[in-house]
This record gives sequence, C-alpha cells and structure tokens, in this order.
Amino acid sequence: MTDLRPVGYVIGLLTAVLGLAMAAPLLFDLFDGNGEWKTFLQAGVITVIFGGTMAVACTNRETRGLTIRQSFILTTGVWVTLPLFGAIPFLMGEPNLRLVDAVFEAMSGMTTTGATVIEGLEFHSYGMLLWRGILQWLGGLGIVIVAMIFLPVMRVGGMQFFQSEGFDTLGKALPRALDIAKGLLNIYVGLTILCGFAYMITGMDGRNALVHAFTTMATGGFSTSDASFAAFAGPPQYVAVVFMILASIPFIRMLQFFQGDPEPIWKDQQVRGYLLWISIATALVVVYRMIRLDHYGEYAFRETLFNVVSIFSGTGFGDGDILAYGPFAFAVFFCVGAIGGCSGSTGCSIKIFRYQIMLRAISAQIRRLLSPHRVVPVRYEGRPVSEGVMNSIMLLFTCFILTFGLMIVALSLTGLSFFASVTGAWTAVFNIGPAFGPEVAASGALSNFPDAAKWLMSLGMLLGRLEIVSCLVLLVPRFWAD
Repeated sequence: MTDLRPVGYVIGLLTAVLGLAMAAPLLFDLFDGNGEWKTFLQAGVITVIFGGTMAVACTNRETRGLTIRQSFILTTGVWVTLPLFGAIPFLMGEPNLRLVDAVFEAMSGMTTTGATVIEGLEFHSYGMLLWRGILQWLGGLGIVIVAMIFLPVMRVGGMQFFQSEGFDTLGKALPRALDIAKGLLNIYVGLTILCGFAYMITGMDGRNALVHAFTTMATGGFSTSDASFAAFAGPPQYVAVVFMILASIPFIRMLQFFQGDPEPIWKDQQVRGYLLWISIATALVVVYRMIRLDHYGEYAFRETLFNVVSIFSGTGFGDGDILAYGPFAFAVFFCVGAIGGCSGSTGCSIKIFRYQIMLRAISAQIRRLLSPHRVVPVRYEGRPVSEGVMNSIMLLFTCFILTFGLMIVALSLTGLSFFASVTGAWTAVFNIGPAFGPEVAASGALSNFPDAAKWLMSLGMLLGRLEIVSCLVLLVPRFWAD
C-alpha cells in the first residue's frame, strides 16, 4: 500500500505557508483601517492550523525521496487542496462569493489562468486585490517547481527529455534538487522585484505595481481594475511585455545566465522558437490591422505586441476588445493561446517544445515516404528524440485536444452560447484568462456563467495546468494496485 504520509506532510506544509501568506493582505487592510483584515486573520488561522496539524500528523522521520506514485498524488493533491483554502477569504470576506465562485476564483489564481467572476475590482479592499495577486504568484512558482522536478520524473508529456538538465526528486538526488529549487526561487523573486520597480518607474503607483508584478511574473493576469491593463496604457505595457516573455522562458536557463553562463539561453531552441513565433504573430496582426482598420503608428504596434505576448504566454491581461481587431487577428490570438510558452516556465498551454518536436517528426516522416530506405532520426537540440518521448508528447497532445473538445460540449450543455463555450474551454484548458461571448460581462468577468459551467471550468483549469495526464493517471485502477 502506498505510504501517503510524505504526500500529506508536503501538502500540510504548503497549506500552512499559504495561511501565513494571508498576513500580507491582513497588514495592508489593517493599515488602511479596513475591517477586511479580520477576514484574513480568521482565514489564516484556519489554514495554518489545518496545514500544521496535517504536517505534524504525517511526519515521517525517514528522509527518503518521493516515489513516482507519490509524485503523481502530490502534484494533483497540492493543486486541489491549496485553491480550496485560498478560497476561504473570498467566502468570508468582502466579495461574499458563493462556494462555486470562490473556488473558481482561487483555482483561476493558483493555476495562473486569470479568469475572474468578480466585478467592480476598484471597489474592493486592497488586501483582497493583493490576495488574488499572491495566489497567482505562489501558483506560478509552484508550477515551475513541478515542471522542473516532478514532470520529468513522471515522464509526462515528453518532459523526461529535459530530466538531465533539471533534477531528480528520487532518492539521493533530493539535496541537489533543493539547491536548484532555491536558485529558481531567487530568480523568481528577483525578477518580481525588478518588474515592480519597472512598473513604478513607468507610472504605476506602488500598490498597483506590487499586484501586477506578482501576476506578470506568474503569467496569471489578475489585475486591480475591471479595465485590466487598459487602465495603464503606455510605457507600462512595454514593461509587461518584457517580463511576460521572461516569465515564459525556461527558468533553468535564466539561472544559468545569472550564474555567468549566457550561452545556453541563446542556444535554447525553445527560446529562439518562442521569440520567432511571437514576432511572426505580431507582424501578421499589425499588417492586418493596417490593411483592415487603418491602424498605424506606435500605439497600434504596442497594443498588438502586448496582446500577442499576453495571450501567447497565457497571462491574459486585457487591453481593450481584441475581437474588434477582426476575425483573422482573433484566429491568430486563438492559435498562439493553444501553443503557450516554454517548458520549465510559468507559461501555459501545450508548450513550444512539443510543437517543435512534432513538426520535426512530421518532416522526418515525409522524408521517409520520399526515401523509404532512408534512416531519418528526429533530433532536438542536437540530441535524438527517443520513441518514449515521442509517445509521451503525442499522448499529451491528444489528451489536450480531446479535453478541449469535451469541455466545449460540456459547457454547451450548461446553456452557454457556442462562442462562449469554445472560448471558455479555450481559456480554461489552456490556462489563458479571457473568454468571450454574450454571457461575458462588460468587465470580462464570468459571473453570469451557470454554476455548472464554473465547476467544469475549474476542473479544466486544474487539468490544463497539471498537463492532464498527471491527473488522469489517478483514475486508472492499476495505478493504485500494489
């Protein structure tokens, strides 16, 4: 029988940390004289007590690494447990959200999706706005650790290809994993601080800069205004573009860069492909807007670049109505959202490297058809791609597309319009943020969606963030067999 104590111990510790994080919004609301500080005090105490008790109850004196089975359980368990406790302030506090809305908001935060059910953000306490930012920041950090530690070990979606560049959680490799995790944390915190200062230099006040620094580096997209980034048009958009790109390239590369080895980041095919595809998508939409809408000048370039990077990275900051750009432009946005950022980053969706490998595999197969006796290996970054990696990538890609299709059907059955169902599934499964359709409020909030649709989207956000396979494997009876 699987020993769940190590899993419970880690989940308990992380839950307690989440409760301690509630001290930050508590202090801001206390300083502002806003009674919402009591909400965070009560929620924090509940969360810390539960997490601490769970950690103590599951303490195991034997210091061993996690087994693969425990790793699968842990990754899903964390992203189920933390949103439930992260939802407590939304239930008890100023928004007074119902359970479905509170869980939706917290799940959107922890998975760094960015979809929201809250309207009138400007009228809520700063502590509540900060809490939404903290949820996304913690979720972004967590997904980097999951992508670098657990997914390669669990061989999810071809991530084993990068295992030699990351680290292993099994057995004696754990101390090295902790050392590198600390390095990644330092990079993440440092870039967040730089992002906040850059926002302030370009015109944001300190409080808005803090929240947006959290949600930018998490590629989450929660904002302090219903207008999202349209309220900060101008130089802050260029800052956002730079840090959204940094947040969606491999953090292990940035760690190597800051350790004095810049070569890997320049040669990384994910990074080069990501920047190239951003450039192509931006150019296509800029030219289309010039021809169709007579949009010229710096503002047209800035808006287009900002929206392309925002959707591509899965941040989902809003900047006006991208539907007004026309159907071709929206098709480009839709496609880049389904591609996503780089592996080992806070970026969302299927990830660049999987598309690159699949394109190489298609090219190799075409060459084999032309020369049946020719040996054409699939190579990536100079290394051959094994059959196991290819199979993992194809499985994950198939699961993403099937989940996306099933989510569209399920959302349609809740009564949503077809367009809202498609974009709702798109934003949930690929963790992007915005949705469109007649049911979407003018602020972009999804408060008018049926409860069943919100539960389905919460499930979709969880599946998409953990790359589907790592969750679905828990439903296989053989997984639990000894």
